[in-house]
Amino acid sequence: MTGERPVLLVVHTGREANERTAERVAAALLHAGMQPRVLRSEAGHLEFGAGPGPAGTVEGAGAAGDRTVYGGAAGDRTVDGGAVEDRTVDLVAEQGAAEGAEVVIVLGGDGSLLRAAELARPTGVPVLGVNLGRVGFLAEVDAHDLDVAIASIVRREYLVEERMTIEVRANLNGVQLANTWALNEASVEKTHRERILEVVLEVDGRPVSEFGCDGVLCATPTGSTAYAFSAGGPVLWPEVHALLLVPSNAHALFARPLVVSPESTVGLEIANDGHPAVLCCDGRRTFDLPPGSRVEVVRGSKPVRLVRLTDQPFTDRLVRKFSLPVKGWRGKR
Repeated sequence: MTGERPVLLVVHTGREANERTAERVAAALLHAGMQPRVLRSEAGHLEFGAGPGPAGTVEGAGAAGDRTVYGGAAGDRTVDGGAVEDRTVDLVAEQGAAEGAEVVIVLGGDGSLLRAAELARPTGVPVLGVNLGRVGFLAEVDAHDLDVAIASIVRREYLVEERMTIEVRANLNGVQLANTWALNEASVEKTHRERILEVVLEVDGRPVSEFGCDGVLCATPTGSTAYAFSAGGPVLWPEVHALLLVPSNAHALFARPLVVSPESTVGLEIANDGHPAVLCCDGRRTFDLPPGSRVEVVRGSKPVRLVRLTDQPFTDRLVRKFSLPVKGWRGKR
C-alpha cells in the first residue's frame, strides 16, 4: 500500500513502555507505506530506529533535518512486494500538526487524548485513542489490542463518531478574559480553599439560582463520565446532545445537576463583592476570573471526531470501563 498517508502520533512520554510502544507503531506505519508524524516536543524521548523493520530486523536511524530516516539504501525496502524509497518519520511543530493527516493516534490516557483533540479539532481529523494509562474512558482500545487497531487504520476499516464540544467565553465589564472551548467540561472554581465562591446561574438569559459553592461545571455528554461524574452529575449517553450543569458543594436547597438544551446559552456570574475564581477547560486551559466576571457557555461549532473500530454500544463501554457489576443479567437470549 504505497502513497503518503500522514498519521500524527501523540505520545504520553516519560514512561519507557509508552516510548517503546510509539517506536513500534511508527515502524509498523512505515512498513505499511504510511507517513508517521511526531511532535518535535516529544521526539527527543523516542528512538525511531528501535522498531522492527519489514523483515523483523532492527534498523538504525539517522537525522536528516526534521526527518528521522530509517537506515538502508533507497530501494532496499519493500511495501506490498514493490520497492519504495526510504520512509521517514516527520517531526512537526504543534501548530498545524494535524493538518492533512488521515488520523491522529494517541498513545496514553485521557489526558493525552484531550491534548490531541486540541490539535485535531481545527482540521476535523479523527482521533484514535490507545489506552496506556488506567481507565482511559475516551480511548477506543487498550494496549493488548494495539496491533489490531493499527491494522484497521492501515486498511481504513474504522468508523468515525462526532462528539459535541462547548465554546466558552469570559469577560469583565466588556473586556474579554477568555475565548476557548472544551470537549469534556468547563469548570469555574474558587481559588482559595478557605473561601466560598458566590455565583448566579443563568440559562437563556434568565436567572435560575444564586448560591455559594466550591465551583460549577458545565459538561458535554462526553464529559459526563469525567469530572462532572465525580462531582455527582448523571451519565449522559453521547447521542443525547445536551449541556450538563453540576454545582460543586453548593450551599443551597436548589443546587442539583441540571440538563439543558444544547441550543441554550448558559451564563455564570461571579459576585462583584465576592472572591476571584479560575476558569479551567478540560484541565488544560486556565484563565483567572476576577470578582464581577461573567462566563457564557454554548454548544461548540466544531465537534471532535473519534475513531471507533466497532459499533459497540456505549452501555458496554460504560460497564467495561467502570467495571460495573452485571452478574445475574439474563436479557435477550
